[in-house]
Amino acid sequence: MEKSSEKGNSVAAGAATTRSPMALMGLSSRNGNEEEANTSMRTAETMLRLVPMALGVAALVVMLKNSQSNEFGSVSYSDLGAFRYLVHANGICAGYSLLSAVIAAMPRPSTIPRAWTFFLLDQILTYIILAAAAVSTEVLYLANKGDSAITWSAACGSFAGFCHKATTSVIITFVTVLCYAALSLVSSYRLFTKFDAPVNYTSKTIETTVFHG
Repeated sequence: MEKSSEKGNSVAAGAATTRSPMALMGLSSRNGNEEEANTSMRTAETMLRLVPMALGVAALVVMLKNSQSNEFGSVSYSDLGAFRYLVHANGICAGYSLLSAVIAAMPRPSTIPRAWTFFLLDQILTYIILAAAAVSTEVLYLANKGDSAITWSAACGSFAGFCHKATTSVIITFVTVLCYAALSLVSSYRLFTKFDAPVNYTSKTIETTVFHG
């Protein structure tokens, strides 16, 4: 009986030994696939963060060079607060896009503070650039159509070149808004799928003493 049990143990050990290399190969291949997927996702997110940087710089440069002088007078982007805000918003978003792209490209494990930071900043920048595009669109509408109620005549008939450049900058800004909306979806997906929701602590029941008169 002892010999048979020793023989069985040796066979089991041999089987485990023969199975362990295959298990190790499967584990290593699984880890390799996960690492490759993480690398590809990191590359895609980095490129997605670089696109609004280029768009923001383009919209900023177009608006900065937007001025026109003719027999009717002169006009510049700096004369309108909405266009000044658009320039500042595009500059802030371009700088954030570059910084976030550099951080996203680093092969670091994702942590909860980092995921929350990306999520919050992506949301804030999305609303900032959306507000800049919306306000500038309203100004362009008034410049094209005017407003008879306040005796504001259409200015684009006299400054067509200025309006064309402003329209180009606003269109590029709206494309930037779409990019930031996509980034907000990516950062929210990363946050709410990788990490568990906060633990809900059940409130303790507070016993109250009832006094009967």
